[in-house]
Amino acid sequence: MMKKNYIHIYLLGILLLSVACTGKFREFNTDQSGITDEDLIIDDNGYGIRLGIIQQGIYFNYDYGKGKNWPFQLTQNLNADMFSGYMHDAKPLNGGSHNSDYNMQDGWNSAMWTHMYSYIFPQIYQSENATRDTHPALFGITKILKVEAMHRVTDYYGPIIYKNFADAGKHYRPDTQKEVYYEFFNELDSAVVALIGYIEEKPESNGFARFDILLDGKYSSWVKFANSLRLRLAMRLASIAPDKARSEIEKIKENDYGFFERGSEKVAVSTKSGYINPLGELNLVWNETYMNASMESILTGYGDPRLKAYFVPCTDEKFKGEYRGIRQGTCFAHNHYAGLSRLSVTQATDAPLMTASEVWFLRAEAALRGWTDEDEENCYRNGVMTSFEQWGVYGVEDYLKSERIASNFVDTYETENNVEARCKVSPKWNPSDDKEKKLEKIITQKWIAMFPEGCEAWAEQRRTGYPRLFPVRFNHSRNGCIDSETMVRRLHFPGTLQTEDPEQYSALVKALDGEDHEGTYLWWDTGNNSLE
Repeated sequence: MMKKNYIHIYLLGILLLSVACTGKFREFNTDQSGITDEDLIIDDNGYGIRLGIIQQGIYFNYDYGKGKNWPFQLTQNLNADMFSGYMHDAKPLNGGSHNSDYNMQDGWNSAMWTHMYSYIFPQIYQSENATRDTHPALFGITKILKVEAMHRVTDYYGPIIYKNFADAGKHYRPDTQKEVYYEFFNELDSAVVALIGYIEEKPESNGFARFDILLDGKYSSWVKFANSLRLRLAMRLASIAPDKARSEIEKIKENDYGFFERGSEKVAVSTKSGYINPLGELNLVWNETYMNASMESILTGYGDPRLKAYFVPCTDEKFKGEYRGIRQGTCFAHNHYAGLSRLSVTQATDAPLMTASEVWFLRAEAALRGWTDEDEENCYRNGVMTSFEQWGVYGVEDYLKSERIASNFVDTYETENNVEARCKVSPKWNPSDDKEKKLEKIITQKWIAMFPEGCEAWAEQRRTGYPRLFPVRFNHSRNGCIDSETMVRRLHFPGTLQTEDPEQYSALVKALDGEDHEGTYLWWDTGNNSLE
């Protein structure tokens, strides 16, 4: 299917891709709501449709080919959702040996790259060019969406084609991850300036509201999103570039829009827009998303009230009413786990990208590092309370006093899979704990609170080492490139690049500054939390 120089074709074929993608979305809208071609010309509908594709494309659910659920499964569910310690499939895919036991599947792991560059980045590129000089608010929103979408890609692979996307004169030169992250902050600068300027000029305007499927349609909420996203990316650099991280946090103080703070505040793809949550389809129709053993260990050990909000009890009569998960890397070739705990997510569940609780935990870590004058314990408590509020569960005060720790994992089928709990911290905050233990508590709770958003959870687990996840029982990585204890650090570049565009592949590997395999650490992934 792919010809020589396929990245080259992606970038030269932007207009064709954009027309094709927009056309499919246009058909959807015409069928569902009677929108005509004439409608696309007036009232900025064309801009909104393009931005709609980008919004639903981040949590990948763009309808093309033979369906829109299998691309999400490949893009996120069979890698990040599992490597984060959140989920596992109960079916013996590929004979039981695949990503789970580090027999890494190129077709699965290439999906984030190929889908984003084929369908979503071209739309971003077109939106930037269409709005830059004439629609400052839409331009600002495009920039924020660009950073939100593409930081997920670089956090998978490392170097990506970013600043030179569609630039044949520069041979589509890849950026190192450091270059990409520094450009992210520049993009957010542009977004904030554009949006605040527009708000001040037209404070009553809400022209984007009818196209907004992530927030409440208010431009002020998008500035708040930019601030919260800047904080997320700044903390990602905590160990590798602390001075840069601190300076970006200082920038947030330059406007008065603040962060997401309440349980009701979140960035999530709304299913009210007609969007169908692909994770719900995988869960309820395909029966392929179950509780991971690490989730079972921590949530049941803590007696966490969110357990019942996240998962459903086992349907297996032997474990009726219990919550049980599946350990990664056991290479099972049976269906004995089919009666264990599936997710509670449905097709109608909004797909979260960022929550207020995550932001509180980011603020807790920033305070712990001495980068703000906030109280770390207060931010930590607010993070837990906000998560409870978001999920509509009770008992938060008792939970915050709890000294319970994670439970040992007992496999429902094979005792050889049993493993002692790795997570030894409790929910209770102790001011006398050292900084490393405090950080472990912050990140463990953030990990719980971010469920089911595996991309961000996996990135933060790699950055900090927390929570402490179970190692795989069997490690079938190529030439032993993945360490069982440190686990998967990244995904390799699409295998077809080596044969279809060796020049581009060589440039990417050079920018990676390491071997192209899953054991190579990303730039921001230092293996040390660098706490003073």
